[in-house]
Amino acid sequence: MSNIRIHLIIEGRVQGVWFRDSTRRKAVSLGVFGWVRNRPDGTVEVVAEGPEDQVKELTSWCNHGPPAAGVSQVHETQLEWQGEFKVFDIVF
Repeated sequence: MSNIRIHLIIEGRVQGVWFRDSTRRKAVSLGVFGWVRNRPDGTVEVVAEGPEDQVKELTSWCNHGPPAAGVSQVHETQLEWQGEFKVFDIVF
């Protein structure tokens, strides 16, 4: 299985609903590394890398997020895997 890296911008009701912490927990449970953060425009941004199946599962999860979220759209960009992360963090 190959490693991949993705960049996500998640739109909708995604701030103030535990989206970042829930994303971090999901990523850790999947063995995916990277980060998640709120953006000033009200979206959430994710950079994640790891085994392809696990990253795709995280991406799929981000299409709905935690129960209180209301995801309207996810913009996904495939990036070249770099192996730069050792954990999955919330960045501010």
